Amino acid sequence: MSIHISAKRGDIAKVILMPGDPLRAQYIAENFLENPKLVSKTRGILYYTGIYKGREISVGASGMGFPSMGIYSFELYTEYEVDTIIRIGTCGAYSTDVKLYDILNVENAASESTYAKYAWGIEDEMIAHQGKIFDLINETSEELSLHAKPVNIHSSDIFYRKDPAVPEIATQNNCPAVEMEAFGLYANAKHLGKNAATLLTVSDIIPTKEFISADDRERALKPMITLALEAGIKALDLK
Repeated sequence: MSIHISAKRGDIAKVILMPGDPLRAQYIAENFLENPKLVSKTRGILYYTGIYKGREISVGASGMGFPSMGIYSFELYTEYEVDTIIRIGTCGAYSTDVKLYDILNVENAASESTYAKYAWGIEDEMIAHQGKIFDLINETSEELSLHAKPVNIHSSDIFYRKDPAVPEIATQNNCPAVEMEAFGLYANAKHLGKNAATLLTVSDIIPTKEFISADDRERALKPMITLALEAGIKALDLK
């Protein structure tokens, strides 16, 4: 049991999927896992462990932003001996180079955030995925004909901002879309020598104001969830 997660040691699998939203974690557990068990609900952040195709896997929420992802991923890695975290979420596209419903496999996360610097002394503004899970996702996406696109992502501390222009860091690092957690996850995994990946579904196109409706999101996210689960059970065999 950690400070923010009330599961007992051994209740969380070596591989965990992490959506931001606790209710999305609940949805995944109840609709994709066999015999899901709620193992933590501290602060309303839900964690479940169940069986997918005969293998034990967990799913639990990260909350929003680097501070929240930083807390939960660190405790999972260090207190629960998790080996691999796959963040699954949505993102906003800066341009029409990507389309609604596209699945993005995040190779590098670029950020103006000081999270990595002050947490672990990592000075880089861009941090790569960690371990072999990124490659496993690529391989699995081709097997499933989902064709997840390897991309760089802008990980931002800011959701609402005064200046509507695409931030310079996104332009410099060829980031077609933005989200708020990957950089923090990758920083923790790099410091701890763990595996980390991020899968995102494009939910809105910022310049054209196109977006996936709330009613359609459940259907839209199923391919990404399936890809994460299929790659996740393969990751259980990583050394």
